[in-house]
Amino acid sequence: MSRVSDVQFIRGRSDTREYRRIILPNALQVMLISDAQIDKAAAVMGISVGAFSDPDGINGLAHFLEHMLFYASEKYPEEDSYTKYITEHGGSTNAITSSERTLFYFDVNVDSIEEALDRFAQFFVKPLMSADAVSREINAVDSEHKMNLLFDGHRMHQLRKHLTSKDHPCHKFTTGNLETLDTRPKEKGLDIRDELLRFYSENYSANLMQLTVYGKETLDSLQSLVESLFSDVRNIEKIWFKCSGNPCTEEYLQILVKAIPITEGDDLRIFWPITPGILHYKEAPHRYLSHLIGHEGEGSIFYILKQVGWAMGLTAGEASDSNEYSFFCIRISLTDEGHDHMEDIVGIVFKYIALVKDSGIHKWIFDEMVAINETEFNYQDKCEPLDYAISVNALMLYYPPEEWLVGESLSSKFDPSLIHKMLDELSSDKVRMFWDSKKFEGSTDLAEPWYGTSYSVQKITPDTIKNWMDNAPNADLHIPKPNIFIPTDFTLHTPKEEVKFPKIIRNSSCLTLWHKPDKTYLVPKAYVKIDFHCPLAYYSPEADVLTSLFVALLMDYLNDYAYNAQIASLYYGIRATTTGFQVVVKGYNHKMRLLVDAIMMQIAHFEVKPKRFAVFKEKFLKDFENFKFLSPCSQAGYYLNLMLDDRSWPLNEKLEALSDVNADHLSNFVPYLLSRTLLECFVAGNIEEKEAESIVTDIEEILFKTPNSVFKPLLPSQYLTMRAVMLESGLKCLYRTKGLNPKDENSAIVQYIQIHQDDAHLKVQLQLFCLIASQPAFHQLRSVEQLGYITSLSSRNDAGVRGLEVVIQSTVKDPEILDGRINAFFASLEKKIYELDDEEYKKNVKTLIDLKLEKFKNLWEESGYYWGEIISGTHKFDRFESEVEVLRALKKEDFINYFDQYIKVDAPKRKTLSVQVFGSNHISEYKKVCEEPDPVQTNRVEDIFSYRRTRPLFGSLRGGPCQAVKTKCV
Repeated sequence: MSRVSDVQFIRGRSDTREYRRIILPNALQVMLISDAQIDKAAAVMGISVGAFSDPDGINGLAHFLEHMLFYASEKYPEEDSYTKYITEHGGSTNAITSSERTLFYFDVNVDSIEEALDRFAQFFVKPLMSADAVSREINAVDSEHKMNLLFDGHRMHQLRKHLTSKDHPCHKFTTGNLETLDTRPKEKGLDIRDELLRFYSENYSANLMQLTVYGKETLDSLQSLVESLFSDVRNIEKIWFKCSGNPCTEEYLQILVKAIPITEGDDLRIFWPITPGILHYKEAPHRYLSHLIGHEGEGSIFYILKQVGWAMGLTAGEASDSNEYSFFCIRISLTDEGHDHMEDIVGIVFKYIALVKDSGIHKWIFDEMVAINETEFNYQDKCEPLDYAISVNALMLYYPPEEWLVGESLSSKFDPSLIHKMLDELSSDKVRMFWDSKKFEGSTDLAEPWYGTSYSVQKITPDTIKNWMDNAPNADLHIPKPNIFIPTDFTLHTPKEEVKFPKIIRNSSCLTLWHKPDKTYLVPKAYVKIDFHCPLAYYSPEADVLTSLFVALLMDYLNDYAYNAQIASLYYGIRATTTGFQVVVKGYNHKMRLLVDAIMMQIAHFEVKPKRFAVFKEKFLKDFENFKFLSPCSQAGYYLNLMLDDRSWPLNEKLEALSDVNADHLSNFVPYLLSRTLLECFVAGNIEEKEAESIVTDIEEILFKTPNSVFKPLLPSQYLTMRAVMLESGLKCLYRTKGLNPKDENSAIVQYIQIHQDDAHLKVQLQLFCLIASQPAFHQLRSVEQLGYITSLSSRNDAGVRGLEVVIQSTVKDPEILDGRINAFFASLEKKIYELDDEEYKKNVKTLIDLKLEKFKNLWEESGYYWGEIISGTHKFDRFESEVEVLRALKKEDFINYFDQYIKVDAPKRKTLSVQVFGSNHISEYKKVCEEPDPVQTNRVEDIFSYRRTRPLFGSLRGGPCQAVKTKCV
């Protein structure tokens, strides 16, 4: 019998779920979550065995085992049948191997949880790892590693691990590749399958497992289900792995490591080994220090570095992959000028740490943190069941059961001595500094063995740090002021009537206001979105980059004041669009108006600060230069976007324009940009109609009615549309190019099939096809043929034009062969489509209907959907319900005919565009195919823009400003 633990869980005020902790007879700990309102069920299994447990000499074995458990089990021997079942029943699945833990998880439609959970349980009961599957999946792990070789995040993380004690597991290379999982074991006479089975047998034990199951059923039903499926998991009473504390001996402290990244841009990371925060989560000293050191308001480290033009960003906080040791890290993105002042920057950092020590530990700061955290916990948004189950599962490992829903969210004990103790740990005699810059090329003398990262190491003594502090410029460093954005009024303004969809409550020549009050989520939060429709924003490459610079500087200028809003969970963002720019503000509605008005004032009174302009121009130049280091599949996606989007400029033209612009250009451009503007506004959530109107009245006053305002209403003829290029039926277009990074061995292909524009019948059939075909595509092209780690089949939307795309990135086959394998897959799929029996067809239709009828989880999800309908011009707020009706009436014969007409390789209405990027492994193949004649019915695209100009366009779904009765903006 399972032991039911009578736990009084600490829960948020708005949490209506039911919970139960049980312990199975095999010692497996289980958290059951019941919620009658969910559309998806989820399960998560955490095992306290990770990459640190890899046997000596077989790096990556734990990660490899994680891959292998997905294949098959004794009860379900058909290869990949688990993933197939999950996908066909509206779900998703994945896993991750970390240092001390491996996590497996899935979600699925609620009525499919029983069989899904049964298949999942077999991972931990009797998995099969056939020799054939093992030999194939090694290639997938190797492909994953090769993909990571050119990612600076992986390279620098491994370098930091490399510079630790060789006797500590942190030092290990843990991803694995062909060398560690095949070549070296064979040289030692080891069979890797035998090693996998041994590792599984010796490590996977029920007493090291934590299971979270989140379903719609009652707790009693969930308990019965879990008991029947997981009681057979073996318990060998394995002892929990514990590593030997701090991995940094004296040799690896007081060091400055200079490393050469792949991409442009300087990064400085300052680390200190610290006491793990989990040991004092109630007192939260690490969070107190993260709050101060990572602050971005006036008086902070970042504020000072920004003022002098030395930094583009700063983050601070605990970085840990173990319960036994931890690090405090400050990461600073440096400008070119900042590179030349690295010593001053480190001096300022240490000065601020000294300031925090000398100024004392302030209870009011701790109390602010407590207030914010309590508010967030009590009014937390509902999220996807899988995301929630993962978050709860992570807490099961480290916290007492009554705190499994809380973790460290509710810090409650103010203990200045612990904060002082952690401050003492941030000392110059324990510091580790990692400085990444391409400027170090030619001056390094060492190489990390797994990724080949070039680096050098020098000792930095406490005296050196003191000297840097003494020589650093004097700066007005001080602790932050009290946060005015912390909400205190949580009154709910519930509308008297249910308002099903957004409605226009104001319409003038200046703006349109849509409003959707909340009567569903009942949280004191709101969502405000404002689209600035500016026809001059995107008319040329120069206008494009100037608009982007304007938006970036707006965010930068606001940060000094509005950073406190984000701390208080009142978020804002401004982004450039192809028709202007958008402002979004979301969070607690109490202080929201302060922030909205501040943003509008910043827009209305925008002035270019030359020093910050120079910083962001430098950042943009580096971003454009770094495009060539993106993965080949990202490059292929870029070329496809360029070919389909009628309003897009190539990066090389934007780079040329950016090189020539200066601060004066931007000063002259912004009034021009804003001279004709239409605002489309959407206000949703805990804001009444009158308040919503009052908000936009203020916006109108600030922007359009102040003396000498540059804002004028948009002329009717200036309204911009979004249109996509129309491909030709029965013709295959082909665009080939070499990858931009000569060191990248990977090639990539995106095969795109264009189908329809906003047609409900064709859309649901496309989605039905993707539901049926996505998992078989992954299994055949990745698992069986091992073409590449990145392999996917999915639908695509370009300004309302829907299509299908298959993506493969590969080192083993060139794009021309990949193209052929995709076509071969479609050919092999014909039999499956034609032989769909009525039961299987209805099952897939039901799954798609269930997906469409899923309820929005929170205000943000709902608002995002409605905003998408507003800004696209379609206004089909009942889209899901109408598409369900189409699906219910759809016959199997109609779907088969759809496949024959649009998707089958020789389909008469098939419109295909194949974008092929050839990596360094396949340059000879590129030269060969470029010289060969094209097959019949193939159009080779040599120049993207000549091609784009000669193709017709789909009509815009966005016809113009909303046609409701207008009033003048006076």
